[in-house]
Amino acid sequence: MSVFTDAELDYLAGQRLGRIATVGPDGQPHVVPTSFRYNAIDVGGLRMSQTKKLRDVQRTGRASIVIDDVLPPWQPRMIEVRGTAAVIPAGGKAFGERFEDTIVRIQPTRIIAFGINPDGATNARSVGAS
Repeated sequence: MSVFTDAELDYLAGQRLGRIATVGPDGQPHVVPTSFRYNAIDVGGLRMSQTKKLRDVQRTGRASIVIDDVLPPWQPRMIEVRGTAAVIPAGGKAFGERFEDTIVRIQPTRIIAFGINPDGATNARSVGAS
């Protein structure tokens, strides 16, 4: 069973770019655009093993990602996923042949969705880590 609603899964399936947030050793946030796929949430990149986001995840075991867009005329939608994170040595090739095989996997502990569900209401909830 997924931690995402059907409407959230439909939204995630149509998106390919998000912004991952990690925290560096100095306590400063680091936010960068990234490719993603939902499983838990898998984050991939062309040179993932050389990135600050990977080093931050190795150090803290935490990350967040925001996937968002705006429909005309002005209908913002977004899903924020906060959770535990781990570096996984394989799986990145699913993003494409040019991608490095190493990925960051975010296991959701908190999901906040806005403008995704049919009624447009915000849906914020904690989810159990498995």
